[in-house]
Amino acid sequence: MRAVISVYRKEGVEKLARALQNLGYEILSTGGTAKYLREHGIETQEIAKVTGFPEILNGRVKTLHPVIHGGILYRDWVEKDREEIEELGILPVDVVVVNLYPFEEMMKEDLEEEELMEFIDIGGPSLIRAAAKNYFRVVVLVDPEDYDWVIEKLDRGELDKKDRAYLAWKAFAHTAYYDGVISNALKKLFNIEEESKELSVPMRLSSKLRYGENPHQRGVLYTNPLEELGVARAHVLQGKEMSFNNYLDADSAVRIALEFPNDPACVIIKHNNPCGVALGKDLKEAFIKAKETDPEAAFGGIVAFNDRVDVELAKELTSMFLEVVIAPEYDERALEVLSRKKNLRVIRFFGMSNSFDIKKVSGGFLLQDEDTQLYEKLETVTRREPTEREMEDLLFAWKVCKHVKSNAVVIAKDRRTLGIGSGQVSRVDSLRCAIQKAQRYGFDLSGAVLASEAFFPFRDSIDIAHEAGITAVIHPGGSIRDKEVFEAADEHGMAMVITGMRHFRH
Repeated sequence: MRAVISVYRKEGVEKLARALQNLGYEILSTGGTAKYLREHGIETQEIAKVTGFPEILNGRVKTLHPVIHGGILYRDWVEKDREEIEELGILPVDVVVVNLYPFEEMMKEDLEEEELMEFIDIGGPSLIRAAAKNYFRVVVLVDPEDYDWVIEKLDRGELDKKDRAYLAWKAFAHTAYYDGVISNALKKLFNIEEESKELSVPMRLSSKLRYGENPHQRGVLYTNPLEELGVARAHVLQGKEMSFNNYLDADSAVRIALEFPNDPACVIIKHNNPCGVALGKDLKEAFIKAKETDPEAAFGGIVAFNDRVDVELAKELTSMFLEVVIAPEYDERALEVLSRKKNLRVIRFFGMSNSFDIKKVSGGFLLQDEDTQLYEKLETVTRREPTEREMEDLLFAWKVCKHVKSNAVVIAKDRRTLGIGSGQVSRVDSLRCAIQKAQRYGFDLSGAVLASEAFFPFRDSIDIAHEAGITAVIHPGGSIRDKEVFEAADEHGMAMVITGMRHFRH
Protein backbone atom coordinates (compact mmCIF):
# COMPACT_ATOMS: atom_id res chain seq x y z
CA MET A 1 0.00 0.00 0.00
CA ARG A 2 1.21 3.48 -0.87
CA ALA A 3 0.37 6.98 0.33
CA VAL A 4 1.45 10.16 -1.47
CA ILE A 5 1.88 13.10 0.92
CA SER A 6 2.70 16.55 -0.48
CA VAL A 7 1.64 19.44 1.74
CA TYR A 8 2.51 23.12 2.05
CA ARG A 9 1.10 23.45 5.58
CA LYS A 10 2.60 20.61 7.56
CA GLU A 11 0.79 20.92 10.90
CA GLY A 12 -0.46 17.50 12.00
CA VAL A 13 0.85 15.68 8.94
CA GLU A 14 3.59 13.88 10.89
CA LYS A 15 0.94 12.25 13.11
CA LEU A 16 -1.01 11.17 10.05
CA ALA A 17 2.08 9.85 8.24
CA ARG A 18 3.22 7.90 11.30
CA ALA A 19 -0.20 6.31 11.65
CA LEU A 20 -0.24 5.38 7.95
CA GLN A 21 3.24 3.92 8.26
CA ASN A 22 2.15 1.84 11.26
CA LEU A 23 -0.71 0.50 9.13
CA GLY A 24 1.80 -0.68 6.53
CA TYR A 25 1.69 2.17 3.99
CA GLU A 26 4.84 3.19 2.13
CA ILE A 27 5.08 6.98 2.30
CA LEU A 28 5.98 8.88 -0.90
CA SER A 29 6.64 12.61 -0.62
CA THR A 30 8.03 15.59 -2.47
CA GLY A 31 11.30 17.16 -1.32
CA GLY A 32 10.11 19.60 1.34
CA THR A 33 7.54 17.26 2.84
CA ALA A 34 9.95 14.30 2.73
CA LYS A 35 12.56 16.32 4.63
CA TYR A 36 9.99 17.36 7.24
CA LEU A 37 8.73 13.80 7.77
CA ARG A 38 12.27 12.39 8.09
CA GLU A 39 13.02 15.03 10.72
CA HIS A 40 10.09 13.55 12.66
CA GLY A 41 11.43 10.02 12.35
CA ILE A 42 9.16 8.83 9.55
CA GLU A 43 10.68 6.74 6.79
CA THR A 44 9.88 8.45 3.49
CA GLN A 45 10.59 7.73 -0.15
CA GLU A 46 11.10 10.82 -2.31
CA ILE A 47 8.86 10.87 -5.39
CA ALA A 48 11.80 11.82 -7.61
CA LYS A 49 13.45 8.48 -6.78
CA VAL A 50 10.23 6.55 -7.42
CA THR A 51 9.70 8.16 -10.83
CA GLY A 52 13.36 8.20 -11.76
CA PHE A 53 12.89 11.83 -12.77
CA PRO A 54 14.13 14.81 -10.71
CA GLU A 55 12.09 17.78 -9.56
CA ILE A 56 12.67 20.41 -12.22
CA LEU A 57 12.13 24.10 -12.95
CA ASN A 58 12.86 25.05 -9.34
CA GLY A 59 10.11 22.77 -8.05
CA ARG A 60 7.45 23.70 -10.61
CA VAL A 61 7.31 20.05 -11.73
CA LYS A 62 7.41 17.45 -8.96
CA THR A 63 4.50 15.00 -9.07
CA LEU A 64 3.33 15.34 -12.67
CA HIS A 65 4.49 11.88 -13.79
CA PRO A 66 2.70 8.74 -15.11
CA VAL A 67 4.18 6.61 -12.33
CA ILE A 68 2.34 8.74 -9.77
CA HIS A 69 -0.87 9.54 -11.64
CA GLY A 70 -1.07 6.04 -13.11
CA GLY A 71 -0.85 4.66 -9.58
CA ILE A 72 -3.65 6.97 -8.44
CA LEU A 73 -6.00 6.55 -11.42
CA TYR A 74 -5.52 2.79 -11.71
CA ARG A 75 -8.85 0.88 -11.53
CA ASP A 76 -8.37 -2.51 -9.86
CA TRP A 77 -11.71 -3.72 -11.23
CA VAL A 78 -10.65 -3.18 -14.89
CA GLU A 79 -8.57 -6.06 -16.29
CA LYS A 80 -6.80 -3.89 -18.89
CA ASP A 81 -5.70 -1.46 -16.13
CA ARG A 82 -4.29 -4.34 -14.10
CA GLU A 83 -2.34 -5.66 -17.06
CA GLU A 84 -1.07 -2.21 -18.02
CA ILE A 85 0.33 -1.14 -14.65
CA GLU A 86 1.91 -4.57 -14.14
CA GLU A 87 3.60 -4.29 -17.53
CA LEU A 88 4.85 -0.76 -16.76
CA GLY A 89 5.88 -1.57 -13.19
CA ILE A 90 3.54 1.00 -11.66
CA LEU A 91 2.42 0.37 -8.08
CA PRO A 92 -1.06 1.52 -6.93
CA VAL A 93 -1.41 4.61 -4.74
CA ASP A 94 -4.15 4.20 -2.12
CA VAL A 95 -4.02 7.47 -0.15
CA VAL A 96 -3.31 11.03 -1.35
CA VAL A 97 -2.74 13.84 1.17
CA VAL A 98 -2.34 17.33 -0.28
CA ASN A 99 -2.79 20.96 0.67
CA LEU A 100 -2.00 23.76 -1.72
CA TYR A 101 0.30 26.73 -2.12
CA PRO A 102 -1.17 29.70 -0.19
CA PHE A 103 -2.27 31.86 -3.11
CA GLU A 104 -5.15 33.33 -1.07
CA GLU A 105 -2.78 34.64 1.61
CA MET A 106 -0.11 35.79 -0.82
CA MET A 107 -2.53 37.77 -3.02
CA LYS A 108 -2.90 40.15 -0.06
CA GLU A 109 0.84 40.82 -0.03
CA ASP A 110 2.48 43.48 -2.14
CA LEU A 111 4.03 41.05 -4.63
CA GLU A 112 5.03 41.56 -8.22
CA GLU A 113 2.94 39.60 -10.73
CA GLU A 114 5.78 37.15 -11.39
CA GLU A 115 6.17 36.44 -7.66
CA LEU A 116 2.44 35.96 -7.11
CA MET A 117 2.11 33.52 -10.01
CA GLU A 118 4.60 31.21 -8.29
CA PHE A 119 1.98 30.61 -5.60
CA ILE A 120 -0.46 29.04 -8.07
CA ASP A 121 -0.27 25.32 -7.35
CA ILE A 122 -0.28 22.99 -10.36
CA GLY A 123 0.77 19.55 -9.17
CA GLY A 124 -1.33 19.70 -6.00
CA PRO A 125 -4.71 20.21 -7.70
CA SER A 126 -3.79 17.53 -10.25
CA LEU A 127 -3.12 15.01 -7.48
CA ILE A 128 -6.31 15.96 -5.66
CA ARG A 129 -8.52 15.73 -8.73
CA ALA A 130 -7.03 12.40 -9.83
CA ALA A 131 -7.54 10.88 -6.39
CA ALA A 132 -11.07 12.27 -6.07
CA LYS A 133 -12.00 10.97 -9.52
CA ASN A 134 -10.91 7.49 -8.43
CA TYR A 135 -12.59 7.64 -5.00
CA PHE A 136 -13.85 4.09 -5.58
CA ARG A 137 -10.39 2.96 -4.50
CA VAL A 138 -8.37 5.99 -3.34
CA VAL A 139 -8.64 8.05 -0.14
CA VAL A 140 -8.02 11.77 -0.72
CA LEU A 141 -7.37 14.16 2.17
CA VAL A 142 -7.28 17.95 1.76
CA ASP A 143 -8.54 19.02 5.20
CA PRO A 144 -6.41 18.34 8.31
CA GLU A 145 -9.63 18.11 10.32
CA ASP A 146 -10.26 14.78 8.58
CA TYR A 147 -6.92 13.20 9.51
CA ASP A 148 -7.95 11.67 12.85
CA TRP A 149 -11.27 10.07 11.93
CA VAL A 150 -9.88 8.68 8.66
CA ILE A 151 -6.99 7.02 10.49
CA GLU A 152 -9.34 5.58 13.09
CA LYS A 153 -11.54 4.08 10.38
CA LEU A 154 -8.58 2.77 8.37
CA ASP A 155 -7.22 1.17 11.52
CA ARG A 156 -10.52 -0.61 12.10
CA GLY A 157 -10.92 -1.47 8.41
CA GLU A 158 -14.18 0.49 8.33
CA LEU A 159 -13.43 3.27 5.82
CA ASP A 160 -16.06 2.54 3.17
CA LYS A 161 -17.11 3.88 -0.22
CA LYS A 162 -19.44 6.41 1.37
CA ASP A 163 -16.53 7.88 3.36
CA ARG A 164 -14.32 8.06 0.27
CA ALA A 165 -17.14 9.72 -1.68
CA TYR A 166 -17.48 12.33 1.07
CA LEU A 167 -13.75 13.03 0.94
CA ALA A 168 -13.86 13.25 -2.87
CA TRP A 169 -16.68 15.80 -2.66
CA LYS A 170 -14.63 17.91 -0.24
CA ALA A 171 -11.64 17.61 -2.55
CA PHE A 172 -13.46 18.94 -5.61
CA ALA A 173 -15.01 21.72 -3.52
CA HIS A 174 -11.51 22.62 -2.34
CA THR A 175 -9.99 22.85 -5.83
CA ALA A 176 -13.03 24.74 -7.15
CA TYR A 177 -12.65 27.28 -4.34
CA TYR A 178 -8.91 27.56 -4.99
CA ASP A 179 -9.41 28.18 -8.71
CA GLY A 180 -12.25 30.61 -7.97
CA VAL A 181 -9.97 32.70 -5.75
CA ILE A 182 -7.27 32.74 -8.42
CA SER A 183 -9.55 33.63 -11.35
CA ASN A 184 -11.25 36.47 -9.45
CA ALA A 185 -7.98 37.81 -8.08
CA LEU A 186 -6.33 37.78 -11.52
CA LYS A 187 -9.30 39.60 -13.06
CA LYS A 188 -8.66 42.43 -10.62
CA LEU A 189 -4.87 42.22 -10.93
CA PHE A 190 -4.96 42.33 -14.74
CA ASN A 191 -7.61 45.13 -14.76
CA ILE A 192 -10.02 43.08 -16.88
CA GLU A 193 -13.39 44.81 -17.26
CA GLU A 194 -14.99 42.21 -19.52
CA GLU A 195 -17.52 39.87 -17.94
CA SER A 196 -16.47 36.24 -17.94
CA LYS A 197 -18.59 33.69 -19.79
CA GLU A 198 -18.01 31.40 -16.81
CA LEU A 199 -17.73 32.51 -13.20
CA SER A 200 -16.90 30.80 -9.91
CA VAL A 201 -17.65 32.71 -6.72
CA PRO A 202 -15.34 31.45 -3.94
CA MET A 203 -16.88 31.21 -0.49
CA ARG A 204 -15.49 29.85 2.77
CA LEU A 205 -17.79 28.53 5.50
CA SER A 206 -17.75 30.82 8.52
CA SER A 207 -20.60 29.44 10.62
CA LYS A 208 -23.81 27.48 10.50
CA LEU A 209 -26.74 29.59 11.61
CA ARG A 210 -29.69 28.39 13.65
CA TYR A 211 -31.89 28.83 10.58
CA GLY A 212 -32.47 31.09 7.59
CA GLU A 213 -35.06 33.86 7.25
CA ASN A 214 -37.56 31.47 8.87
CA PRO A 215 -37.12 28.48 11.20
CA HIS A 216 -37.96 25.95 8.46
CA GLN A 217 -35.09 27.23 6.25
CA ARG A 218 -31.45 26.28 6.69
CA GLY A 219 -29.01 29.18 7.04
CA VAL A 220 -25.24 29.39 6.66
CA LEU A 221 -22.73 32.26 6.70
CA TYR A 222 -19.86 32.20 4.19
CA THR A 223 -17.06 34.73 3.80
CA ASN A 224 -15.73 36.01 0.49
CA PRO A 225 -11.90 35.77 0.33
CA LEU A 226 -11.86 38.76 -2.02
CA GLU A 227 -13.32 41.00 0.71
CA GLU A 228 -11.18 41.40 3.81
CA LEU A 229 -13.71 43.49 5.73
CA GLY A 230 -17.47 43.60 6.11
CA VAL A 231 -20.16 42.38 8.49
CA ALA A 232 -19.46 38.71 7.68
CA ARG A 233 -16.03 39.21 9.28
CA ALA A 234 -17.23 41.23 12.29
CA HIS A 235 -16.51 39.95 15.81
CA VAL A 236 -19.43 38.95 18.02
CA LEU A 237 -18.37 40.19 21.46
CA GLN A 238 -21.38 38.98 23.44
CA GLY A 239 -24.99 37.86 23.28
CA LYS A 240 -27.02 35.24 21.48
CA GLU A 241 -25.90 33.64 18.26
CA MET A 242 -26.33 35.90 15.25
CA SER A 243 -29.20 34.91 12.99
CA PHE A 244 -29.58 35.09 9.21
CA ASN A 245 -31.79 38.17 9.54
CA ASN A 246 -29.44 39.77 12.07
CA TYR A 247 -26.63 39.66 9.53
CA LEU A 248 -28.81 41.17 6.79
CA ASP A 249 -29.97 43.98 9.07
CA ALA A 250 -26.52 44.63 10.53
CA ASP A 251 -25.09 44.94 7.02
CA SER A 252 -27.76 47.47 6.04
CA ALA A 253 -27.19 49.45 9.23
CA VAL A 254 -23.42 49.64 8.82
CA ARG A 255 -23.67 50.67 5.17
CA ILE A 256 -25.78 53.70 6.12
CA ALA A 257 -23.63 54.61 9.13
CA LEU A 258 -20.53 54.68 6.93
CA GLU A 259 -22.19 57.21 4.61
CA PHE A 260 -21.38 59.75 7.35
CA PRO A 261 -17.64 59.49 8.09
CA ASN A 262 -17.31 62.98 9.55
CA ASP A 263 -20.17 63.16 12.05
CA PRO A 264 -21.36 60.97 14.94
CA ALA A 265 -24.09 58.87 13.29
CA CYS A 266 -26.67 56.38 14.50
CA VAL A 267 -28.78 54.09 12.31
CA ILE A 268 -31.66 51.94 13.52
CA ILE A 269 -32.79 49.15 11.19
CA LYS A 270 -35.94 47.07 11.29
CA HIS A 271 -36.67 44.37 8.71
CA ASN A 272 -33.82 45.59 6.48
CA ASN A 273 -35.09 49.16 6.31
CA PRO A 274 -33.96 52.17 8.34
CA CYS A 275 -36.61 53.33 10.80
CA GLY A 276 -34.43 56.11 12.20
CA VAL A 277 -31.17 57.82 11.24
CA ALA A 278 -29.59 60.86 12.87
CA LEU A 279 -26.38 62.78 13.30
CA GLY A 280 -25.54 64.47 16.59
CA LYS A 281 -22.89 66.27 18.57
CA ASP A 282 -22.09 62.82 19.98
CA LEU A 283 -23.37 59.27 19.46
CA LYS A 284 -25.71 59.39 22.44
CA GLU A 285 -27.54 62.40 21.00
CA ALA A 286 -27.61 60.74 17.58
CA PHE A 287 -29.14 57.58 19.07
CA ILE A 288 -31.85 59.47 20.94
CA LYS A 289 -32.78 61.45 17.84
CA ALA A 290 -32.79 58.36 15.62
CA LYS A 291 -34.96 56.46 18.11
CA GLU A 292 -37.46 59.32 18.24
CA THR A 293 -38.13 59.01 14.49
CA ASP A 294 -40.15 55.86 15.16
CA PRO A 295 -39.86 54.62 18.76
CA GLU A 296 -42.23 51.71 18.14
CA ALA A 297 -40.18 50.36 15.22
CA ALA A 298 -36.93 50.99 17.11
CA PHE A 299 -38.03 48.45 19.75
CA GLY A 300 -36.17 45.23 18.98
CA GLY A 301 -34.12 46.97 16.27
CA ILE A 302 -30.55 46.69 15.05
CA VAL A 303 -28.48 49.78 15.92
CA ALA A 304 -25.26 50.80 14.20
CA PHE A 305 -22.77 53.54 15.03
CA ASN A 306 -19.82 54.91 13.09
CA ASP A 307 -17.59 55.55 16.12
CA ARG A 308 -16.67 54.32 19.60
CA VAL A 309 -19.49 53.46 22.02
CA ASP A 310 -18.83 54.99 25.46
CA VAL A 311 -20.35 54.17 28.83
CA GLU A 312 -23.03 56.89 28.71
CA LEU A 313 -24.27 55.68 25.35
CA ALA A 314 -24.20 52.09 26.61
CA LYS A 315 -26.49 53.04 29.50
CA GLU A 316 -28.90 54.62 27.04
CA LEU A 317 -28.84 51.54 24.84
CA THR A 318 -29.70 49.22 27.71
CA SER A 319 -32.78 51.29 28.55
CA MET A 320 -34.72 49.51 25.80
CA PHE A 321 -34.89 46.14 24.07
CA LEU A 322 -32.54 45.87 21.10
CA GLU A 323 -31.46 42.85 19.10
CA VAL A 324 -28.02 43.98 17.93
CA VAL A 325 -25.58 46.82 18.56
CA ILE A 326 -22.77 47.13 16.04
CA ALA A 327 -19.91 49.64 16.14
CA PRO A 328 -16.19 49.87 15.28
CA GLU A 329 -15.06 50.32 18.91
CA TYR A 330 -16.32 50.03 22.50
CA ASP A 331 -14.94 51.38 25.77
CA GLU A 332 -14.28 48.66 28.35
CA ARG A 333 -16.83 50.19 30.74
CA ALA A 334 -19.35 50.35 27.92
CA LEU A 335 -18.93 46.60 27.35
CA GLU A 336 -19.47 46.00 31.07
CA VAL A 337 -22.76 47.91 30.94
CA LEU A 338 -23.91 46.16 27.76
CA SER A 339 -23.08 42.77 29.25
CA ARG A 340 -25.96 43.23 31.71
CA LYS A 341 -28.22 42.53 28.72
CA LYS A 342 -27.16 38.90 28.31
CA ASN A 343 -29.03 38.29 25.07
CA LEU A 344 -28.02 41.55 23.39
CA ARG A 345 -25.69 40.83 20.49
CA VAL A 346 -22.75 43.24 20.61
CA ILE A 347 -20.74 43.30 17.39
CA ARG A 348 -17.49 44.99 16.45
CA PHE A 349 -16.94 45.63 12.74
CA PHE A 350 -13.75 46.73 11.04
CA GLY A 351 -15.05 48.50 7.94
CA MET A 352 -16.59 47.50 4.64
CA SER A 353 -15.20 45.98 1.45
CA ASN A 354 -16.86 46.22 -1.93
CA SER A 355 -16.70 43.43 -4.49
CA PHE A 356 -20.01 42.79 -6.24
CA ASP A 357 -23.65 42.33 -5.34
CA ILE A 358 -25.20 38.93 -6.09
CA LYS A 359 -28.86 37.96 -5.91
CA LYS A 360 -30.52 34.61 -6.44
CA VAL A 361 -33.32 34.14 -8.93
CA SER A 362 -34.87 30.83 -9.95
CA GLY A 363 -32.51 29.06 -12.31
CA GLY A 364 -29.60 31.44 -11.85
CA PHE A 365 -28.09 34.55 -10.34
CA LEU A 366 -28.06 38.29 -10.93
CA LEU A 367 -24.71 40.01 -10.50
CA GLN A 368 -24.07 43.74 -10.32
CA ASP A 369 -21.58 46.29 -9.03
CA GLU A 370 -22.09 47.47 -5.47
CA ASP A 371 -23.94 50.80 -5.31
CA THR A 372 -21.06 52.90 -3.98
CA GLN A 373 -21.75 56.19 -5.77
CA LEU A 374 -23.92 59.01 -4.46
CA TYR A 375 -24.81 61.35 -7.32
CA GLU A 376 -23.74 62.34 -10.82
CA LYS A 377 -24.39 66.06 -10.35
CA LEU A 378 -26.17 68.46 -8.04
CA GLU A 379 -28.29 70.85 -10.08
CA THR A 380 -30.92 73.23 -8.78
CA VAL A 381 -33.87 73.20 -11.19
CA THR A 382 -36.10 75.75 -9.44
CA ARG A 383 -35.97 79.51 -9.21
CA ARG A 384 -35.13 79.28 -5.52
CA GLU A 385 -31.79 77.81 -4.47
CA PRO A 386 -31.83 75.69 -1.30
CA THR A 387 -30.52 77.43 1.79
CA GLU A 388 -27.31 76.17 3.37
CA ARG A 389 -29.31 74.33 6.04
CA GLU A 390 -31.68 72.84 3.48
CA MET A 391 -28.77 71.67 1.34
CA GLU A 392 -27.15 69.96 4.32
CA ASP A 393 -30.42 68.20 5.12
CA LEU A 394 -31.02 67.30 1.47
CA LEU A 395 -27.68 65.51 1.24
CA PHE A 396 -28.30 63.80 4.58
CA ALA A 397 -31.73 62.59 3.40
CA TRP A 398 -30.32 61.51 0.03
CA LYS A 399 -27.67 59.33 1.66
CA VAL A 400 -30.31 57.64 3.80
CA CYS A 401 -32.78 57.25 0.93
CA LYS A 402 -30.18 55.37 -1.08
CA HIS A 403 -30.51 52.49 1.42
CA VAL A 404 -34.31 52.38 1.74
CA LYS A 405 -36.33 49.75 -0.13
CA SER A 406 -38.07 51.16 -3.23
CA ASN A 407 -40.33 52.99 -3.60
CA ALA A 408 -38.48 55.12 -1.06
CA VAL A 409 -38.83 58.61 0.37
CA VAL A 410 -37.13 60.20 3.37
CA ILE A 411 -38.25 63.33 5.20
CA ALA A 412 -35.50 64.99 7.22
CA LYS A 413 -34.73 68.13 9.18
CA ASP A 414 -31.72 69.19 11.23
CA ARG A 415 -29.72 66.11 10.14
CA ARG A 416 -32.25 63.60 11.38
CA THR A 417 -35.01 61.57 9.79
CA LEU A 418 -38.57 62.59 10.64
CA GLY A 419 -40.40 60.10 8.45
CA ILE A 420 -39.37 57.23 6.16
CA GLY A 421 -41.63 55.65 3.55
CA SER A 422 -40.41 52.36 2.11
CA GLY A 423 -41.45 49.49 -0.11
CA GLN A 424 -44.78 50.88 -1.31
CA VAL A 425 -46.00 50.13 -4.83
CA SER A 426 -46.37 53.84 -5.61
CA ARG A 427 -44.17 56.76 -4.67
CA VAL A 428 -47.05 58.88 -3.47
CA ASP A 429 -48.09 56.10 -1.06
CA SER A 430 -44.55 56.02 0.35
CA LEU A 431 -44.72 59.78 0.84
CA ARG A 432 -48.09 59.59 2.60
CA CYS A 433 -46.71 56.88 4.91
CA ALA A 434 -43.66 58.99 5.74
CA ILE A 435 -45.79 62.08 6.49
CA GLN A 436 -48.25 60.10 8.60
CA LYS A 437 -45.41 58.55 10.62
CA ALA A 438 -43.80 61.95 11.22
CA GLN A 439 -47.08 63.52 12.28
CA ARG A 440 -47.93 60.53 14.44
CA TYR A 441 -44.84 61.17 16.55
CA GLY A 442 -45.42 64.92 16.75
CA PHE A 443 -42.80 66.23 14.34
CA ASP A 444 -43.25 69.68 12.84
CA LEU A 445 -42.54 69.31 9.13
CA SER A 446 -42.28 73.06 8.50
CA GLY A 447 -38.94 73.59 6.78
CA ALA A 448 -38.26 69.87 6.41
CA VAL A 449 -36.77 68.40 3.22
CA LEU A 450 -37.72 65.40 1.12
CA ALA A 451 -35.54 62.85 -0.72
CA SER A 452 -36.83 60.36 -3.30
CA GLU A 453 -34.53 57.63 -4.62
CA ALA A 454 -36.13 57.84 -8.10
CA PHE A 455 -37.89 60.53 -10.11
CA PHE A 456 -41.41 61.74 -9.44
CA PRO A 457 -43.72 60.50 -12.22
CA PHE A 458 -46.35 63.17 -11.39
CA ARG A 459 -46.56 66.46 -9.53
CA ASP A 460 -48.95 65.04 -6.89
CA SER A 461 -46.09 64.16 -4.49
CA ILE A 462 -44.79 67.74 -4.66
CA ASP A 463 -48.23 69.16 -3.87
CA ILE A 464 -48.63 66.80 -0.89
CA ALA A 465 -45.14 67.60 0.37
CA HIS A 466 -45.84 71.34 0.22
CA GLU A 467 -49.11 70.92 2.14
CA ALA A 468 -47.15 69.11 4.88
CA GLY A 469 -44.67 72.00 5.20
CA ILE A 470 -41.73 70.56 3.25
CA THR A 471 -39.65 73.29 1.58
CA ALA A 472 -36.95 71.48 -0.43
CA VAL A 473 -36.74 68.27 -2.47
CA ILE A 474 -33.93 66.14 -3.90
CA HIS A 475 -34.42 63.40 -6.51
CA PRO A 476 -32.66 62.01 -9.62
CA GLY A 477 -34.87 63.63 -12.25
CA GLY A 478 -35.35 61.99 -15.62
CA SER A 479 -39.14 61.71 -15.83
CA ILE A 480 -40.98 62.72 -19.00
CA ARG A 481 -42.95 64.99 -16.64
CA ASP A 482 -39.90 66.61 -15.04
CA LYS A 483 -40.98 70.04 -16.32
CA GLU A 484 -44.38 69.62 -14.66
CA VAL A 485 -42.70 68.53 -11.40
CA PHE A 486 -40.21 71.43 -11.46
CA GLU A 487 -43.02 73.93 -12.13
CA ALA A 488 -45.00 72.54 -9.17
CA ALA A 489 -42.03 73.18 -6.90
CA ASP A 490 -41.73 76.73 -8.26
CA GLU A 491 -45.45 77.35 -7.68
CA HIS A 492 -44.98 76.47 -4.03
CA GLY A 493 -41.72 78.41 -3.61
CA MET A 494 -39.82 75.18 -2.93
CA ALA A 495 -36.19 74.47 -3.79
CA MET A 496 -35.53 71.38 -5.88
CA VAL A 497 -32.20 69.67 -6.60
CA ILE A 498 -31.66 66.80 -9.03
CA THR A 499 -28.79 64.30 -8.81
CA GLY A 500 -28.82 62.55 -12.19
CA MET A 501 -28.49 59.20 -10.42
CA ARG A 502 -31.21 56.93 -9.03
CA HIS A 503 -30.82 54.39 -6.24
CA PHE A 504 -33.42 51.64 -6.63
CA ARG A 505 -33.17 49.00 -3.91
CA HIS A 506 -35.31 45.93 -4.43
